[in-house]
Amino acid sequence: MSPKYAGSDEQGRPIVAELGRPETADEIADRRAASSRAHRANQTLINLLLAIGASLVVVVVLVLVVVRPAPENSRQQVDYLQTAQQAQASVDSRLAAPRLPSGWYANRAELSQPGDGQVSTWEIGLLSPDARYVGLTQGFRADATWVADQVERLQPTRTRSYGGLDWRVYDHRDRTLGDDAHVAYALVATSGDSTIVLTGSTATNGEFATVATAIGKELQ
Repeated sequence: MSPKYAGSDEQGRPIVAELGRPETADEIADRRAASSRAHRANQTLINLLLAIGASLVVVVVLVLVVVRPAPENSRQQVDYLQTAQQAQASVDSRLAAPRLPSGWYANRAELSQPGDGQVSTWEIGLLSPDARYVGLTQGFRADATWVADQVERLQPTRTRSYGGLDWRVYDHRDRTLGDDAHVAYALVATSGDSTIVLTGSTATNGEFATVATAIGKELQ
């Protein structure tokens, strides 16, 4: 802090008000050293705050760029009925494209034909009006091993009839989900050479039944 002056002495030196006399050389040096230390400390604090601010900006940018919503929560809508119509020419079997009540929508629809003896599939990601996910996978001429892979080798717990099809129910909502476990509930039915698998972990029994019933009515 700069000293306050109260006039000058006989030699013209400024008199410091707090001291009632001019500063000595040592006092001037000490004051300037203290002022320099205060300035450096203040500058260090400002630099620290600027660095923290820059780091926060980087973190926000990384979150916006890297973080992506999971498929089950994606709000992007896909016209799966139109996609099924376009893809139908590539498949002999009828593609399952259930017509669902208002509020349902799809966030993906894809036909996969890998060849080399692998099972061709038609997949739709469906979300209910409450944004709960039901994954639909239709396998063509699929075997038991393919079905076991789809339901993560879970065992059926009962059967139900929806839309004229008999569905095996895999209710394992008590299992712990993680990196290698994604299916808590599944329905599996066969129509012609197609095996329909519905999977999810958040949708209700009623929502699964809605999709299964629509598929059964369409494929019958």
